[in-house]
Amino acid sequence: MTMTITPDQVERIVWNQHQDPFEVLGPHAIEQDGKPAWVVRAYQPHAEAVWVVCPEERTEYPMQTIHNPHFFECVISGPELTNYQLRIKEGEHERVIYDPYAFRSPYMTDFDIHLFTEGNHHRIYEKLGAHLTEMNGVKGVYFAVWAPNARNVSVLGDFNYWDGRKHQMRRIGNGVWELFIPELGIGAHYKYEIKNPAGHIYEKSDPYGFQQEARPKTASIVTDLDSYSWQDNDWMEQRRHTEPLTKPISVYECHLGSWLHAASAEPSRLPDGTEEPVVVVSELKPGARFLTYRELAAKLIPYVKELGFTHIELLPIAEHPFDGSWGYQVIGHYACTSRYGTPQDFMYFVDQCHQNGIGVIVDWVPGHFPKDGHGLAFFDGTHLYEHADSRKGEHKEWGTLVFNYSRNEVRNYLVANALFWFDKYHIDGIRVDAVASMLYLDYCRKDGEWVANQYGGRENIEAADFLRQMNHVIFSYFPGILSIAEESTSWPMVSWPTYVGGLGFNLKWNMGWMHDMLDYFHMDPWFRQFHQNNVTFSMWYNHSENFMLALSHDEVVHGKSNMIGKMPGDEWQKFANLRCLYSYMFAHPGKKTLFMSMEFGQWSEWNVWGDLEWHLLQYDPHQKLKQFISTLNSLYRSEPALYTQDFAEPGFEWIDCSDNRHSVVAFVRRAKDSDEFVVVVCNFTPQPHSHYRVGVPEKGFYKEVLNSDSREYGGSNMGNLGGKWTDDWAYHNRPYSIDLCLPPLATLVLKIDREKTAAALAGNG
Repeated sequence: MTMTITPDQVERIVWNQHQDPFEVLGPHAIEQDGKPAWVVRAYQPHAEAVWVVCPEERTEYPMQTIHNPHFFECVISGPELTNYQLRIKEGEHERVIYDPYAFRSPYMTDFDIHLFTEGNHHRIYEKLGAHLTEMNGVKGVYFAVWAPNARNVSVLGDFNYWDGRKHQMRRIGNGVWELFIPELGIGAHYKYEIKNPAGHIYEKSDPYGFQQEARPKTASIVTDLDSYSWQDNDWMEQRRHTEPLTKPISVYECHLGSWLHAASAEPSRLPDGTEEPVVVVSELKPGARFLTYRELAAKLIPYVKELGFTHIELLPIAEHPFDGSWGYQVIGHYACTSRYGTPQDFMYFVDQCHQNGIGVIVDWVPGHFPKDGHGLAFFDGTHLYEHADSRKGEHKEWGTLVFNYSRNEVRNYLVANALFWFDKYHIDGIRVDAVASMLYLDYCRKDGEWVANQYGGRENIEAADFLRQMNHVIFSYFPGILSIAEESTSWPMVSWPTYVGGLGFNLKWNMGWMHDMLDYFHMDPWFRQFHQNNVTFSMWYNHSENFMLALSHDEVVHGKSNMIGKMPGDEWQKFANLRCLYSYMFAHPGKKTLFMSMEFGQWSEWNVWGDLEWHLLQYDPHQKLKQFISTLNSLYRSEPALYTQDFAEPGFEWIDCSDNRHSVVAFVRRAKDSDEFVVVVCNFTPQPHSHYRVGVPEKGFYKEVLNSDSREYGGSNMGNLGGKWTDDWAYHNRPYSIDLCLPPLATLVLKIDREKTAAALAGNG
């Protein structure tokens, strides 16, 4: 037989050193004796014999070995070679496959690569990763991965015995490697074998993989994200036309893995009756398993609905190797964690939330990633996703690496990822973790451990530009969503639009308010008179940003005690303090976030490997606190004055903020485009006050719509017998005033009863 290929080319395939195996393997048109013919080559490392099978012609051609006992070749005469197959004999076994090198994929186009190279391919996750597709009438999976500095890349999987020689990928533009593998389907486990120029091998999970094995395993899994049938069209359409900042937003922050556990001896079942894999909570707790997304839909959603929250915020649910990171050390940014089930199961959870009128916010972590060998670190044998300089590329305190935001493809990876969760999972918002760590080059770094920007400053300009790009993109595609920054510094205009120079978030966590209030409530009430500014200071800067008031998971870990433990006094006072804090929080301008367990007063700190202390709900104080949260949410959602003008100056007026001697504040909250308002009076000490006079804007009967000291919530039941009439007595620069009884450690919310007032005034006339 005439030589059709050089030994060198064969050796490069055999030793897995070829950047375009299609040049050697698969079908190639040649001329033999002046007539058109085809040469077919295959490398099958375990084969004893191989045949080319042409099913349509019902013919079979034996292949010959050349240069290597496992490198096969045959020449077939004729101008056309239709979809052929390879019959492979390996020991006593035979199998018939389609040749992957017979399929030259048009899946990743030059335009895709162009957009990706400049960092603007918003849906790059539809091209990179593993995708079910069909080529030339044959179904299979298309794989693509970005590894520009790799010598060569292969697909490893349970379908090729994890042998990198069998499915070598070809390099196309900008260091993207691709391969279509016929007859693969959903459920195939795979990784990428990446070799650096020196030949060192790295086995990596797919950065764009949509599913991963449950820890401690690390392979990616082929799945179809378009197979789920969504039932939330009404919700999604309504969201498009909604301005969320004028709506009530009350968020229940939740870590799915520690909200509630089930017995590992009792696996969950899918609707068709099949058992879902059991994922135990930890080696120290083998008898407990995680609830699945579907079980959580059945248990968590009714619970949150009963409490009256508008949204559930989930601590990161992207795939992560270590439970103790709470999800904040992400490995698979495009894969929802398999601890609780499949991507379709999570879609079902979100769908059920929407059908029950609850929005879903997920924690998103673009600030850093762990060093685990199967992840993004040193991905192609070089610092690809991270900075090479550890002064820029490493958070030593966290043991993690920092994304290189100046690299277009890395920025594209993250921007597209933010869009991905809205696109594929219908989420309603993201809470972006640790924004301050991204914005400042010297974050948690000493002198000499960081590098200044080009202007000599400490601001990370590339990170700020990335955040602007990300927010601009997600709001362009999905109006009506939330993008919330956990930003703890005074960086300007975090929640301002990008077109005026802001970072483009629409909410920012108010960490200042949170620290001030927790410090204030932690002290003995007698000392509060000297710290009135803790309560009032937030209104000095309230209109500089769109604030979210958050009492989060970070405040109930690491020896800080849970909320009830922070409060001074005996048990009664602790619960009274907590009700007072919560009601002041809900009356204060800004949207609201409470972490799970705060709603019923758990005593212990949050433990990621445990579940919540649900047994406490058998005790009256805890049950009544939970009832109080339901009432508070109901009041909040029913009073436009408490949410329509959170970020506009007309929405808030102090009545009196200077009565530090009694530790009392009073203020008015006003609704947008109406004359509705509520009067809020807070007494932050256990000392009740009779005949406490408060100025009010209008004459009439003020109904007591909330009294946090009510007996039904466990209070002393002091109050104003349902409401008070005004006196024609100007006070606090108001034309009228009311004589109130202020209960101990309590908040009153009063609202004018216009019907009763009008009837009384008409009677007087």
